[in-house]
Amino acid sequence: MGCITKHYLNEFSILGVWKIEEDLDTLLSMVSLNGDDKKRYKGFSSNSRKLEFLSVRALLAELLGKDASIVYNKNNKPFLRDGSRFISISHSHKLTSILLSTNEKVGIDLEYMSSNIAAIALKFLNIKEKITKVNEYRKYHLYIHWCAKEALYKICDKEGISIRKNITIEPFEVKDAGEIRGRVHTDKINESFDLHYSRYDNYAIVWTKKIMELPKLNIK
Repeated sequence: MGCITKHYLNEFSILGVWKIEEDLDTLLSMVSLNGDDKKRYKGFSSNSRKLEFLSVRALLAELLGKDASIVYNKNNKPFLRDGSRFISISHSHKLTSILLSTNEKVGIDLEYMSSNIAAIALKFLNIKEKITKVNEYRKYHLYIHWCAKEALYKICDKEGISIRKNITIEPFEVKDAGEIRGRVHTDKINESFDLHYSRYDNYAIVWTKKIMELPKLNIK
């Protein structure tokens, strides 16, 4: 199927989602892999991981053109090689998402809602967070919290952050789509963020962005 949405959030930011229905040969024919990409691709042992990797490159080409490429820092955080935009990537099951912005730092997470997430809720929820007691929405509500925390974890560069202790999602009434607030509080960070959530089939998707200066990359 390929790209199922290409949504301009504003004049600076664009969100794309790709549904993986292609085989490896088809996706390989759609992308141009540089030397680093080929090395990473060959290092994956499973076809599913290879499909995810190629779908990211195919979606990026759809959003920015085939010349766009991704590099990673020591913490495996992705950046565009030319440093022209902030980027955040997420994939789960058959969906891949990319969020890009020229002047807003970004974080996105999507999850296929398949597992019994209630069984691990205490590992990522804290006492300030409230989950609906309505069974019809409880699973989705939990996944929104999980995705929101992952998105904030990414936008804050991950280091030294506990998803349970340092990230709090303010209580909200769950709907099919909406806006929520989250706070990241560590020794180095004390910031609030607006987050947007929605669902697509059996997926929960949450993204956030905040105006920042683009980092200066020293990529060899």
